[in-house]
Amino acid sequence: MGFTIGRLILLSLSLLIFFGVAERVLDRMHMSDKAALLVLGAIVLGSFVNFTLYRSDALTVRMNVGGALVPLAVAIYVWVKAGTRKERLRSLLGAVLTMAAIWLLGRFVTDEYALPVDIIYLYPIIAGLVGYLFGRSRKGAFVAAVLGVLLFDLSHGIYLLWQQVPGLVHFGGGGMYDTVVLSGVLAVCLAELIGEGRERLQGGPSEENRDPSVLENLRAAGMKGDKHHG
Repeated sequence: MGFTIGRLILLSLSLLIFFGVAERVLDRMHMSDKAALLVLGAIVLGSFVNFTLYRSDALTVRMNVGGALVPLAVAIYVWVKAGTRKERLRSLLGAVLTMAAIWLLGRFVTDEYALPVDIIYLYPIIAGLVGYLFGRSRKGAFVAAVLGVLLFDLSHGIYLLWQQVPGLVHFGGGGMYDTVVLSGVLAVCLAELIGEGRERLQGGPSEENRDPSVLENLRAAGMKGDKHHG
C-alpha cells in the first residue's frame, strides 16, 4: 500500500491541529499548535534517518529518529511537565506494564490464531490501551505507551545479547508509522475521548493529577463567568 495507516493517522492529526480541534489536548500536554506540528514534521522527516547504537558480530542495535528518538524526547518533556509526582510515578508504572503486555502478546499470540487484524497492528492497540489504563491522564497515557514500547525493544536487545543470539534491534524502525508513534497517538486519543466523557458526566474537569495553580485559574475563570452571567 502506497498510503499506510500510519501516514493517514499523522495526516489526520496534522489537519486536526491545524484547524484547532486538538487545541485542548495539546494544551493539557503543555504543547502549542506550532510545537505539535513541528513534532509531527520531525517524525516524518526523521523517519528517513537511522543511526547505529551498537554493533557486534552477532547483534546490531539501530535507532530511527522519527520513529523512536523524537517520540522519546516528547515523552521525556511531557513526563517532566506532568502535574504531580503521583502522575509521573503512575506513568512509569504504566510503561513497565505496557512492556509486559506487549511481551505477553508476542509470547502467546502466534500466526496460527485466526485474528481479525494483523498482529503487527495489535501491538500499538494494546500499548495504547494499557498506557491509558495505567497512565490515566493524557500526559501519563502518552508517556506510558511510548516508553513501554521502547522498553520492550530494549529488553529484547538485552535478551539477544545475553543469549548470544544473532539479531537486529531497531528502535522505531517503522519510522512515522512505527509502534512507538502509533501507541502514543492511540493512548492520547483514548485519554481524550474517555476523559471528555467523564468531565461531561461530572459537570466539570477532574481535579485528579492537575497542577494546583491550574485548578485555581480554572475556578477563578468559572467564578468570573458566573458573575458575568449573573
